[in-house]
Amino acid sequence: MTLNQFRAFVAVATLGTFTAAAAFLHMTQPSVSELVKRIEQAYGVDLFTRGPRKLTLTSAGNELLPFARQVVAAADGADAALRSSTSLLGGVATFGLLRNANFYFLSQLLETFHERYPKVRLRIIGQNSVEVADAVASGDLEAGLVVLPVENDGLHVTPLMRDEVVFATADPAKAASPMTIERLAESDLILYDAHYGWRDPTRRQLAGRAQLAGVDLTPVMEVEHVESALSIVARGGGDTIVSRAVARSRVFPDGLHTVGFEEPLWDVIAIVQRRDTVLSPATREIARLARRMMLEH
Repeated sequence: MTLNQFRAFVAVATLGTFTAAAAFLHMTQPSVSELVKRIEQAYGVDLFTRGPRKLTLTSAGNELLPFARQVVAAADGADAALRSSTSLLGGVATFGLLRNANFYFLSQLLETFHERYPKVRLRIIGQNSVEVADAVASGDLEAGLVVLPVENDGLHVTPLMRDEVVFATADPAKAASPMTIERLAESDLILYDAHYGWRDPTRRQLAGRAQLAGVDLTPVMEVEHVESALSIVARGGGDTIVSRAVARSRVFPDGLHTVGFEEPLWDVIAIVQRRDTVLSPATREIARLARRMMLEH
C-alpha cells in the first residue's frame, strides 16, 4: 500500500463519502475511489459498505483504520520536521562555544537569538576548544567557536578575530618589561583548564615556544577555571596568563598587573564546521550572530 492509498482511505473513513474526501485531498472523486479500490483488490476484501448517503466501514476497514492513521500521522510529522529544519520557524540549532565565551559578550547571543526566533530550539554546548572541535568533527555539533590551534582534520576553519594573551602577576616588577618564554619558565605558574592540560590551544602555543627555547613550563598548580587561577595570583600564590578580554573583565582582580609577550602571543578565535556540509538555517544564523557580536566588541 502506498501513502496516497492510506491518505485516501483515512479521508473517506473520516468524511464518509468519496466526494468529501476528494475535496479534502484536492483530488477528483474517481481518483480517490480508485486508490481505495486498489487496496480492496490487493487483499480481496471490502473496506466500506456502500450506503445510500454515507459509506460505512466493514470489519476489515475497522481493522485497517488505526494503522492507516498512524502511517499518515507519521508522514505528516516527518514532513513538518523537515520543513522546520530548513527554516527559522522550528528545528534545532546545535552550536559549540569556547569555554571563555562570556568574556567575548557571547552571553547575549542566546537571548538575542531566542528573541528573534522563538520557535527554534537551542542546543548550545560550552566546552574547551579541544572538545568543541572534536564534537563538530564527529557530527555531535553542527558548528562551534574555538581558539586555534585545534585538530582540523575534516573541518573547515574560518578565523574571526584574535585576542592577545598576556602575563598576569601581583608583582609590578615582573610586569615592567615584555615577558619572554625564559622568564615565564622561571615563574610559579598557576594555569587553568586543568582537565585539558597541554591539549588546550593556548597552552599548545606556549609549549611550542618552550620547546624551541629548551625550557620547561611545568606549572606549580593547575585549576579548572580562570577565576580560580586569578584569585590565587591576586593573593601572591604565583603568576598566570590570560587573554586581554579576561584582563578587561569584571572578574579580573584589582591590583594585578599585566604585560604582553616580547613576541606577542595571540588567541585566534575561529568558527569550525565539517567540510562539505551545509549548516541548517538555524545554526547558520546563530553562527552569523556570534561572529557579528565578537567583531563588534
